[in-house]
Amino acid sequence: MAASIWKRCVTASVKVKCLSPSLSARRWLLSTAYTDTKVWEAREKDPQNLALLATTMDRTYDRNLPVSSLSVSRFVDNISSREEIDQAEYYLYKFRHSPNCWYLRDWTIHSWIRQCLKYGAKEKALHTVKNKVQYGIFPDDFTFNLLIDSYIKDGDFKSACSVVEEVMLQEAFDLPSTQILSLYALAGYQATRPPLTVSEERALGASLLLCGLQQDNTVGLSAQLLGNALLGKVEMLEGIHAVFRGMPLFWGHGYLGRALAVTERAAAASGDVKLTKDAVDYVNDLLQELSSTSDSDSSGAESAGEEKEKKDDHVDEADQAERAKLPQYVTRFKELSSQLESEGKVDSTSFQDSASALALQNLAAAEKPDLERYLSRVPAWEAENRQLIVREKEMRKKAEQEKKERLAAKAAAQQA
Repeated sequence: MAASIWKRCVTASVKVKCLSPSLSARRWLLSTAYTDTKVWEAREKDPQNLALLATTMDRTYDRNLPVSSLSVSRFVDNISSREEIDQAEYYLYKFRHSPNCWYLRDWTIHSWIRQCLKYGAKEKALHTVKNKVQYGIFPDDFTFNLLIDSYIKDGDFKSACSVVEEVMLQEAFDLPSTQILSLYALAGYQATRPPLTVSEERALGASLLLCGLQQDNTVGLSAQLLGNALLGKVEMLEGIHAVFRGMPLFWGHGYLGRALAVTERAAAASGDVKLTKDAVDYVNDLLQELSSTSDSDSSGAESAGEEKEKKDDHVDEADQAERAKLPQYVTRFKELSSQLESEGKVDSTSFQDSASALALQNLAAAEKPDLERYLSRVPAWEAENRQLIVREKEMRKKAEQEKKERLAAKAAAQQA
């Protein structure tokens, strides 16, 4: 009897460890090999005195001449303290607003993010990524993964989702590893039920939807359901123009209808693909909230007519027609929820735990091709950097020769 009880306790503890992200999250995220800096630090160095380099760049800008991408790259690569991160941010901004702005090198962007992580300046990395137009920081997938992972390991899911939002805006959900990390971050943040503004609901909804479309499983389908529902809420409250403005989304009404379509797909899906119960409950609560808001707006229309007109001045007839479908959506979702329950298509595991299980099962395999590409990319970056250095020396030599020839010609003209 005692042995049987002990066996059940051990089994239960194993299950808790497998499902609880708080207990073993670090083991489930990017491996040490993925985040290791040895390969990056071992590349050929180009030591510089940052004070002299900064003076040279300032003098060049003062003369209204372009600073080379190589100079900016050297400055970022030679950062050795937190204070120098702030200086580098300034020169990244200056370079972005110069004639050479399109030539910021990929390895400089990667180096910038790595330096921010190394010297405890993640907020600077996130700031430049979110203000990419001002700084020219458009990371590749591998670099995005490093930044997302660093925030997840700190338990800062809100900031991790801010990075995921930038991945979504750049439509960079190409790598399975990025998809898995993003879904893990989104699920972790969504599980906290944070109070969201309309713009935050739109960003979270778009991130969930576009990332979820890349995964044909319970996590992906649940993400699509949540994403469409959040975007549908924004559409109902603010109109369709508030949904797709600045977002890589489908330009068309009916996001709540698309949420229902996801539910129908889940009901018709074969195999183990389901919807998580908390996702279904969340959408049900959202629809009830919208329904209550619609009822209260209708009852108070006469007393608040002017305010309502001002609020709805951006809502067109198509938006009004979509709002009129809300009762149908509520009724249909209840029917589909009952169908899902009866067919065993509702997974009792939470969306967050499902995303954690996905990371545990698939992230290690997804890392391998990423690492292979990275290990081949670093030498290619080194070779390109060496070519730039050689070209710089040749141009300087040519400039010095031309200067000598001009001086010689001027001296000859004076003698004549």
